[in-house]
Order: sequence, then structure tokens, then C-alpha cells
Amino acid sequence: MSFVRTLARPMLASSFVVAGLDKLKNADDTATQLSPLLQKAAASLPFQADEKMLARVIGGTQVGAGVLFGLGKFSRLSATLLTVISLLNTFVEWRSADISTKEGREARRNQLLKNISLSGGALLASVDTAGKPGLAWRAEHLAADARKTAADARKTTGQKLHKADKAVRRAVEHATGA
Repeated sequence: MSFVRTLARPMLASSFVVAGLDKLKNADDTATQLSPLLQKAAASLPFQADEKMLARVIGGTQVGAGVLFGLGKFSRLSATLLTVISLLNTFVEWRSADISTKEGREARRNQLLKNISLSGGALLASVDTAGKPGLAWRAEHLAADARKTAADARKTTGQKLHKADKAVRRAVEHATGA
């Protein structure tokens, strides 16, 4: 892991871990914020949604993914989870923010910008391969190598067939005395 990744991952993860701990500690407040969203989604869920339990699950997931990301373990998966949770938080906080005053609207805008920035950082981290080739790159190069090998085999086989054909013709000419 490069020095920058060693330093940057815990820095980015710290905000998610603290926010997740806050969600766990204040599960009632988080459940209140989630309530309007869950009421709309409840019809499509195959189970009864307990808002407080969901708040704890989100908080625990945020803490767990943040810690794993900060440690560099399962970093792409944990960063993807953090991105999804961050976008969910952005939506929920945007909808539940107090906009009755100028200060409330400014706070809402600042919180939105912070959440979008964190989501962007987590999204970038979710596609970071830590300097190693990703699956798409490896698959593309494996296919290119297979095509090259097949082309080389066709060329070599063609050359050998041409030589064998020449040898057979010479043998036939020599045998027939022509």
C-alpha cells in the first residue's frame, strides 16, 4: 500500500466511523429521520421495517465498513458500502433539514456539499485498485494474449504445413524421377 493510501484511507474513513457511532448512539433520532423514507419504501419490502433496528444496522455497517476501509481490508467493497450509505445519508439529511431560516438553508447546503464530497471520495476509493490491475484490465489483456497466441499458432502451423508440402513434393519428384 502506498504512503498516500496509508494516510488517506483512515482520514476518509474517520468521518464515516464517527457518523456511524453517532447513529448507533442516537438510533431514535436516526429512525425519526428515516421514517418518511421507510414509509414510502415499506410497500416494496418483503418484511416489516423496524426503523430503529434499521438505524442501528446502517450505523453498524457504517462503522464496520469505515474501520475495514481505514485498515485497508476489503477496501473496494467497504468503500462501495460507504458510498451507498453516504448517498442515503445525503438524501435523508437533505429532506429532514430545517430550512425555515437563512441559517438553516445555509447549514443544509453546507451539509449537502460535505456529504456529496464524502460520497465522491468513497466512490473514487471504491474503484481504486491500489496500483494493481483491475478485473476488466486483466480480462482485456488475457483476451488479447489469447488472440496473439492463436495468431502465432496459425502462423507457425501454416509455415510447418508449407514446409511439409514442399518436402512431400520434393519426395514425389525424386521418387518419380521427374
